[in-house]
Amino acid sequence: MKTIIILLTIFLVNCNFLAAQDIRAYQQPPQPILSLFEAPSIPEVRISSDGRWMLLLEKQDLPSIAELSQSELRLAGQRINPVNNGLSRAQTFKSLRVIATHSGTEYSLTGLPDDADLSEITWSPDESKIAFLQNGTKGIELWLADLTSFKAHRLSNFFLNNTYGSTLIWNPDGNSMIAKFIPDGRAALKAPSTSQEAPLIQETSGKAAPVPTYQDLLKTPYDEELFDFYFTSQLKEVNLLGESRNLLKPAIIRSMEYSPDGKFILLANITKPYSYQVPINAFPFTTSIFEKDGKLIKKLYDAPLAENIPAGFDGVPKGPRAFGWRADKGAVLYWVEALDNGNPAQQATVRDVVYTQAAPFNQYPLKLADCYFRFSSIVWGDDKVAILTERWWKTRFERRSFIKPSNVNFRVNLYDRYYEDGYSDPGVLVTRKNEFNKPVLLTEFNAIKRISDPDNVGIFTISNGASPEGARPFIQKFNIKTKLMDTIFRSASPHYELPVFFNNGKFMINSRESSDSVPNYFKINLEEKSYTRLTNFRDPYPMLKGVKKQQISYQRLDGISLSGTLYLPAGFKTGDPPLPVLIWAYPREFKTIAAAGQTKGSPHKFSTIGKASPVYWVSRGYAVLDNADMPVVGESNAEPNDTFVEQIRYNAEAAINHLVDMGVADRKRIAIGGHSYGAFMTANLLAHTELFAAGIARSGAYNRTLTPFGFQAEERTYWQAPAVYNRMSPFSYAHKIKTPLLLIHGQADNNTGTFPMQSERFYTALKGHGATARLVLLPHESHAYQAKESLLHMLWEMDSWLEKYVKNK
Repeated sequence: MKTIIILLTIFLVNCNFLAAQDIRAYQQPPQPILSLFEAPSIPEVRISSDGRWMLLLEKQDLPSIAELSQSELRLAGQRINPVNNGLSRAQTFKSLRVIATHSGTEYSLTGLPDDADLSEITWSPDESKIAFLQNGTKGIELWLADLTSFKAHRLSNFFLNNTYGSTLIWNPDGNSMIAKFIPDGRAALKAPSTSQEAPLIQETSGKAAPVPTYQDLLKTPYDEELFDFYFTSQLKEVNLLGESRNLLKPAIIRSMEYSPDGKFILLANITKPYSYQVPINAFPFTTSIFEKDGKLIKKLYDAPLAENIPAGFDGVPKGPRAFGWRADKGAVLYWVEALDNGNPAQQATVRDVVYTQAAPFNQYPLKLADCYFRFSSIVWGDDKVAILTERWWKTRFERRSFIKPSNVNFRVNLYDRYYEDGYSDPGVLVTRKNEFNKPVLLTEFNAIKRISDPDNVGIFTISNGASPEGARPFIQKFNIKTKLMDTIFRSASPHYELPVFFNNGKFMINSRESSDSVPNYFKINLEEKSYTRLTNFRDPYPMLKGVKKQQISYQRLDGISLSGTLYLPAGFKTGDPPLPVLIWAYPREFKTIAAAGQTKGSPHKFSTIGKASPVYWVSRGYAVLDNADMPVVGESNAEPNDTFVEQIRYNAEAAINHLVDMGVADRKRIAIGGHSYGAFMTANLLAHTELFAAGIARSGAYNRTLTPFGFQAEERTYWQAPAVYNRMSPFSYAHKIKTPLLLIHGQADNNTGTFPMQSERFYTALKGHGATARLVLLPHESHAYQAKESLLHMLWEMDSWLEKYVKNK
């Protein structure tokens, strides 16, 4: 009788599951997952450059599927809302609070609209005010908040154009700003006439133009008209009283930047011809300098359509690029030019050259520095110190150099390293504001040797602090003459502390958390070593009390060290029956075994559960291995993808063996899953191994011949490495997949290469060969899912799949 009851129960469970699969409405996951999903989010924090103010930004609630399905235009790689002339899927905030860090007092802004939907929050130069956008249903408004009165109000009656790039920038004097508005009196756009339809023709001139597989591109002449209509802006100067005046003629503005002294505007405008092959950031553009009143001073460069940039991730356009202002001077322009025609395959001793030119911009450009690799960035200090960073993707090499803008012949290499090596990462350079309210290097001179030895100066960096025992963020002072290092602060167990403000003064501000305490912000008195709490964020997941989290380490077959974050259900203890397991991973490419084997993450970080996290299933009785290391290594002349399939198998086998040896996992009840490239990994593991009971693949690409000009970190084309492309395509091995596979994809996926057809055709191949598979297409969703109904349904699908094919296998 007992056997009959068990069999009947199993039959009913399976019947319920099958019946549920026929339901076409959105579903919700079981209550344990739902409770975690509905937990409040922790506010986003932003701190002023002088550490006086802290903004607490509460994220907008998840949109409903009805909101997500509203009208949307997809033009030149951008997705816009035609109703308010703004971005259609941007992250916005529903509230804004302010904390004065000297007292810890919290203030709420008065005057905000009841339907606050805020974005592009921008400090004024002296940080006494903030400007921001209010995304209304009829249009996007420009607002201003004063941090003395804590009052906010709408600044201009005109509607903004927020379709591309930054919408506003402050004048360095803080008394006005320039912003992009919808052109005055813009006439309505006429619908296309069917009588005007004609063949769509594209033609190549015989020049190679390899490009990735982009989404949402222009397709027709009418798309070009729509692009002109919605992306054209009128630049206006708006003062603090809300008074405005037009600057220049309407244009499609790519970028805009005031000179530090506020006398000039560096402006880049997009021009024709547009492209049906590449998105807006590759369209032609003209860079010019204008006086602040709109008078043209000089046209700097007409950048052509960037359809034929040399192949490889180190390829760049020919001609001047990366125009900007020296932050330490009133009006000195800088830019970069490639000496190798932008072609990484061309032999060259010097790859790039950095030039400068001072106002009035009529003298011959001055060479500032040679770059033996690709220019990456420059952080300005003054005439005697600036830090230049170069990179070369092919080898993952990085060099930081100490240069003197006043002496082109002076150069000292500070760091030569491989940037995938986390242990050697010195971190980001710490800056301060100068007399122009622009960020320049924070420096400390040796007071004794200052006159006789002006190069004896220290600079500061803040690093994530990767180490064998896990990430331990630190602040470091580095002497650019002696290269001696002094650690000023370093996070210590049992906390993970990340410095978020430091100016070499009497205090700093840290974010502090532990494995069981939510991140909060503290002001630290550096003399007394005392902590003052600034925020009091509460644990949003009390229902996870008792869940055990630990950082585990193990080795794969060839000796590479791996790690991951393991979550065990509350009450589980050594000796208990092994658990069903969900492993969630994302492959990453490395050029060295040493870098691949480094410890990632920290055992002391609090686990914030994202809306698409795998950690939910610890509440359903699963062991969850999140962020399981999945390195793919190609040393020297070898490329990581040459042995992609073999290496992900080594990684998976190592994780499974370690979990089984720990007594945690039931080897027959382990699922593998991932999103995007993690989905690609999942499908490959099911195609080439029999290690798993089930797989979950979200928004992946499965046929690499559909991304023939490169993907992820693969810069070879299909025609250069056809065997690699075919071997890495699980579509080619669909006939070998016997493990149940759940495929989920957003129907409006706009990520390069992961169009929905990838999942649709892969599912058809699986079905044609008799595999157990399920395809779920989420309406209106992009690469990352947003609507509440979509996310809940996704969790329900995953839970149903895991319950049937893993836990109750």
